[in-house]
Amino acid sequence: MKSLPVKRAAKAAAVLFVIFAVFFAAACAKPPTEEMDAAASAVTRAENDPDAVTYAAGTLARARDALNRMRTEAEARRYDAAKTFAAEAASAAEKAIADGRTGAERAGEDAANLVAGLKDSVSGTESSIRAAKRAGNLQVDFNAVDQDFETARRTADQAEVSLAGGNYADALEKGRSARGILGDIDARLSSAATAVSRKK
Repeated sequence: MKSLPVKRAAKAAAVLFVIFAVFFAAACAKPPTEEMDAAASAVTRAENDPDAVTYAAGTLARARDALNRMRTEAEARRYDAAKTFAAEAASAAEKAIADGRTGAERAGEDAANLVAGLKDSVSGTESSIRAAKRAGNLQVDFNAVDQDFETARRTADQAEVSLAGGNYADALEKGRSARGILGDIDARLSSAATAVSRKK
């Protein structure tokens, strides 16, 4: 039967062995360099992809966050966690590129439909302005209306140029702006016509 000091010494030796083994394993562990480099490259590709930046900003932000976490874990020598975040960053970056491509296609379709519809809207509002001027009895500031109409027509033309150049986000922004101005003009003319009809 072992004496108490011998048991304590054996227990202490076992603890020291475990501690040594843990430190030895940590010292021998190597950072997942290949996975980390691949993740960094994937995020860089996504950051340099205009469609990903424009149409998949949220997904790209998640990729950047995972990349930063990867680096933090690697610096702390928590290589398993670093490897996990490397995979997450690469996956999110690839998704950002794919989502950006899909978003660009959708934006292109939306912009094309909007710009095509603007041509009829501009023509219709122009006809309404001419009819209102001919009526002669509408309480409308036609100078302001004409200025707004020219702004709308010019903005619609700019939207068409942006669409042709593949700048779908700008085409949508300008197209919506032009549509809003035309809608406001139509509303003013309609309100003035209604006011005159009520006086009869």
